[in-house]
Amino acid sequence: MAVKYRDYYELLGVKRAASQAEIQRGYRKLARKYHPDVSKASNAEDKFKEINEAYEVLKDPEKRKMYDQLGSNWRSGQEFRPPPGWQASDFGRGGGYQEEFHFDSAGGGFSDFFESLFGGAGGFRQARGGAGPGFGRGAVHRQAGADHETSIRISLEEAFHGGAKPILLQSRSVSPEGQLEVSEKRYDVKIPPGVLPNQKIRLTGQGAEGAGGGPRGHLYLKVEIEPHPVFTLSGRDIAMELPLAPWEAVLGAEVRVSALSGSIDLRIPPGTQGGQKLRLRGKGMPNPKGAAGDLYITIALKVPTNPSPEEQELYEQLKKSSSFDPRAS
Repeated sequence: MAVKYRDYYELLGVKRAASQAEIQRGYRKLARKYHPDVSKASNAEDKFKEINEAYEVLKDPEKRKMYDQLGSNWRSGQEFRPPPGWQASDFGRGGGYQEEFHFDSAGGGFSDFFESLFGGAGGFRQARGGAGPGFGRGAVHRQAGADHETSIRISLEEAFHGGAKPILLQSRSVSPEGQLEVSEKRYDVKIPPGVLPNQKIRLTGQGAEGAGGGPRGHLYLKVEIEPHPVFTLSGRDIAMELPLAPWEAVLGAEVRVSALSGSIDLRIPPGTQGGQKLRLRGKGMPNPKGAAGDLYITIALKVPTNPSPEEQELYEQLKKSSSFDPRAS
């Protein structure tokens, strides 16, 4: 089946020789621009999905290497068919058994182009040969099934508050006869409040079948948290910028801040400087086993870019009457 080719480098606005740091910067810039909670663009949700798909490939050295093998002569929108034998190595050789799982959030998903190349998002494989412990001389010993692992991508809000998240796992297996078998299963995953990147959520008994009547293994979901347009996560601490007008910084003010924990009425002391950090204890990520993280607010001074004539006159008066020198030592 022909699909439309996607230039992932073009989607992220980077060159094909871009470093991983450049790819990450390009992704974060666009994620902030098109995040559906922030952007007012009519195509924000579609653009956000496109850049997430591009980043899913280019952030992973193995996926990027596979993608680069297609060459640089393709252009976005061109008809594309995977080369013959593409991904044949995914399923191994010979008469063994392999099982491959893929994660996709309910209602989301990647493009047909992505599926044709990689077979699903965040895939992982668990291989089992025809011989090994418990498979000799016709004797079958009781043995627990192997554990499986894949990734689950959630928003920072989901990580902070927790709750149920529906996901769809696609299982692809190749039987000893060489037949490809595909099945899907839906899970309602319980996200614990305060979960952090790279932590794992265990789905008990959802791994490989055991041998000789042994219990099934477990399925582990490794947590990935999407970049947020407002907040930055560091451990359990959360950082954000708070824009202030010059008069708010000079005279002091009370400002309402929208934090993940809810609205906060923050008192800005007179003489607050740009770049100054304010610390709100316990307003960072929750911690089920201890103290919550802190919220760090960095002051960003904003000035009018198009002042009215009245504002212009007031600033002129301030310039004449003020003795303040910002460059004095």
